[in-house]
Amino acid sequence: MSRRLFRYVPFTIVQDATAEPEYEARCVSGDESECGAESGVRHDPAAVEEWQRKHTQETRHTCYRRDFADYAVMEPPDGLGVR
Repeated sequence: MSRRLFRYVPFTIVQDATAEPEYEARCVSGDESECGAESGVRHDPAAVEEWQRKHTQETRHTCYRRDFADYAVMEPPDGLGVR
């Protein structure tokens, strides 16, 4: 049986600068069931907020679920060549 030695490497988790984060909102207003209207995925949070404002003006709905997604990269410490 072969033995392997694993050592702790203090990686840093950073947002992947090559991929845009994603923002979106869904209207969850409603007594019996949710409205369900969605902003769609946007790459700018201001665009989602503007969608929410317009939806509220049109419907008087005021409750939203917001989602944010991004990609993360594990970076090793400087000078550590990780394979």
